Amino acid sequence: MTYTRPVFTEEPSTPQTSLPVDSAVIPETRIEESHLPAPAVRNRDLPWYRLLTAIGTWILSLVLLVFVPVIVAVPYVIYVWRTRGLLNPQALATDKTLLFISILGVVPTHLLTLLLVWLVVTEWRRRPFWKTIGFEWPESVSPVMGILACVFVAAALYAAGALVTSLWGGSKTDLDLLVESSIPARFATAFVAVFTAPLVEELIYRGVLYSAIEQTLGKVIAFFAVSLLFAGVHVVQYKNNISVIVVITLLSFTLTFLRAYSGKLLPSFMVHLVFNGVQSIIIVLAPFFGWGTQ
Repeated sequence: MTYTRPVFTEEPSTPQTSLPVDSAVIPETRIEESHLPAPAVRNRDLPWYRLLTAIGTWILSLVLLVFVPVIVAVPYVIYVWRTRGLLNPQALATDKTLLFISILGVVPTHLLTLLLVWLVVTEWRRRPFWKTIGFEWPESVSPVMGILACVFVAAALYAAGALVTSLWGGSKTDLDLLVESSIPARFATAFVAVFTAPLVEELIYRGVLYSAIEQTLGKVIAFFAVSLLFAGVHVVQYKNNISVIVVITLLSFTLTFLRAYSGKLLPSFMVHLVFNGVQSIIIVLAPFFGWGTQ
């Protein structure tokens, strides 16, 4: 049996081999793709949306810092009122138990702030937390070398702070009076300064806030804005001691510089942790070595 090729009346006069197959198909495909709708841009992917979210997260963290310790202390205030009668504000301000409870109230404050940061960074569990926030060492730095470098920077900062304090002096701050109110207050302050404050503050300022400002307004503005905001918030605690304000400002600019230079958050956290750790050791040991008053 022989095969006879069917004849098509509309067969082109030129051989099909004169035109490459891919050249004949690509124009038609491009025409089809040009009619496809552009992918939708989610609001949370826009830089300005992230900036507003970061600012809102920072403001809400301050609100928690103000109101949560007060809420924690309310049951004790009610107890005092029921057992001893209504006390004047000055008596409450010097109540050692109330001061101790107010320090402990910072712990749930930081836990709630940590939950808030986790929800913002992960976009309600859509992204990995630690990787997204950049909580890691730069690729060019080994963990051992990174830790040693951070310890050196923290020691240098503490030495500079001691020098500034010795030269300028200054009166006791509100935090000093709070710490010296009782031994339990000392231990509670040391605990917060080491185990919650460095992590939460770095996540808020040089994690969420710095990243959003850098993406929207650039690295320089992010550096100065975050450094000044962090120092400014602490001025309330140290408003009557210019030496401590200078030290906190120096610490803030150093931590933000590490964040900007390394592109990661872990170096800033380690320096902050070591710096606070040295202070906490001094706070705990002070009454036993005559460095402070109870």
